[in-house]
Amino acid sequence: MKYFDSHAHYWDAAFTENGESADQLIDALFSRDTVGIVNVGTSPETSRRARAQAEKHPGMEYAAGIHPTDAQGLSRRLEDAIEEIRTLFLSPDGKRPVALGEIGLDYHYDDTDKAIQTAYFDAQLSLAEELNVPVIIHDRDAHADVFDAILRHPRVTGVMHSFSGSAEMALEYAKRGWYVSFSGTVSFKNARKVTEAAAVVPDGLILIETDAPYLTPHPFRGRRNDSGYLAYTNAALAAARGVPPEETARQTLENAKRLFRLQ
Repeated sequence: MKYFDSHAHYWDAAFTENGESADQLIDALFSRDTVGIVNVGTSPETSRRARAQAEKHPGMEYAAGIHPTDAQGLSRRLEDAIEEIRTLFLSPDGKRPVALGEIGLDYHYDDTDKAIQTAYFDAQLSLAEELNVPVIIHDRDAHADVFDAILRHPRVTGVMHSFSGSAEMALEYAKRGWYVSFSGTVSFKNARKVTEAAAVVPDGLILIETDAPYLTPHPFRGRRNDSGYLAYTNAALAAARGVPPEETARQTLENAKRLFRLQ
C-alpha cells in the first residue's frame, strides 16, 4: 500500500537531534511506501524552511501559514507577517505552497490571547480567499469559534487537520465541502469521539496524516513520529470505518491529490 501524509513538520528540531539528517529520513520514507508529504509551516520562518526541504525532495509539497500560538510570539505587525506569507504564494522563483496553513485557533494554554489569534485567523482566511488556495485548519479546544470563523468566510475550503471534534461537527464540515484529516489519535484506546467522527466522514473527504513529529500512533506512542508510521494510522482509520486498509489508503491518497491540486 502507498500512503500520502497530508500534514507533517519535517523542519522541526526533533528531526535533527543527535546529529540526525532530516533529508536522509525523508529520502528513506519516499523509497518505501510514502508517495506524498505536505510539509507544513507554522510561521513565516518555518514556512520558508518547509519550502527549502520540499524543493529538495520530489513528492514533498509544503504549506505556508501562521499557527495561532506562533502568532502570539511574532514581533512584527500582523500586516507585515501576512505579507511574508503572501510573498511565498506569489514568488516567481521557487516552489509555491499547495495550501495556506497551519492556521486556526488554540485555546489550550493559559496564556491564550484570543484577540491576536482571531485577528491572524481571519486575515489568513481572507488571504486564502484572495489567492484561491485551500487552507489547513488547527483547532484545539476552540471548536465553536473555529466554526464561526469559517462561516464568516464561506468561499474558503480546505482540511480540518488532526480532527478532534464530534461526529456531528465532522458532518457539518463535510456538508460544506471540507476535508477531515485523522492523525495517530484515531488509534488511541481512549479516542472514542475521534473514531466516531472517522466513521462518518464521506469517502471523498477523508485524509490521513502524521502531524510529525507529534501524535505517533499506537503501539508506538511516546516515540518521535514520521511518515513511516502512517500504516498504523491507516489501519486504525479503516477499522473505524469498517473497510479494508487498502481502501482507506487508496482513498486518502486520491483525496490528498485532489485537495492540494496535484497530478
